[in-house]
Amino acid sequence: MRRIMIQRDLCMGCLNCGLACMAEHNEKGKSIYDLDLEDLKNESRNHIGLDKERRPVPIFCRHCDEPECVYTCMSGAMTKDNETGKVAYDENKCASCFMCVMACSYGVLKPDDVGKKVVVKCDMCMDREMPRCVENCPTGCLYIEGGNQA
Repeated sequence: MRRIMIQRDLCMGCLNCGLACMAEHNEKGKSIYDLDLEDLKNESRNHIGLDKERRPVPIFCRHCDEPECVYTCMSGAMTKDNETGKVAYDENKCASCFMCVMACSYGVLKPDDVGKKVVVKCDMCMDREMPRCVENCPTGCLYIEGGNQA
């Protein structure tokens, strides 16, 4: 199973990973120049928080071996591919109950900022060999661990 790993001591909180994520999932284009940063629909699927010492803490979906988000999802919107190990989200099946958000032990999942109707979750840039956040991390704090499956 491939996972985005974090070497936290290298993170400087530059938010390049979030910007790269927003650009990758932007419907208007794949360039950061196409981003409308005031458009709340264009949310990053990863987060940078701060710990109690005010140091940056990157937070990404762990695609858990035993994902509580999948087990608590009553509508079938959250699923796990047993072959790749990826946890996927289908917003068309989502009932907006947010049980998955409450069940996530890493605090990664969140409701969208606009309508509070869908879940914002890292998909590891499923159409790419390497997630764009990892490619765009200037310090190398993000890296991929695991098999070669995309």
